[in-house]
Amino acid sequence: METDPERRRKRIRFRAWHRGMKEVDLVLGPFADAHLEQLDETALADFEILLNVPDQDLYDWLCERRTPPGQYRTKLYEQIHDFSRRTRGL
Repeated sequence: METDPERRRKRIRFRAWHRGMKEVDLVLGPFADAHLEQLDETALADFEILLNVPDQDLYDWLCERRTPPGQYRTKLYEQIHDFSRRTRGL
């Protein structure tokens, strides 16, 4: 795990924009740009966990096709989910 907070945030931002599935990039990337600097250590760790979830699973969760397992329903996930809904005009 990265210990330098600035490098950690840069790595998370890059990964948020470059996951492989453009639909997920267009949610996580703008969310990272808008909120990453304000996230505490717990939220950063939660973001890193979400970045390891397969794209299709995360996309299905964000589009409400499936409910994410309980361990992923963190405060950060709820923030990203709300952000996703707002960007889709829901």
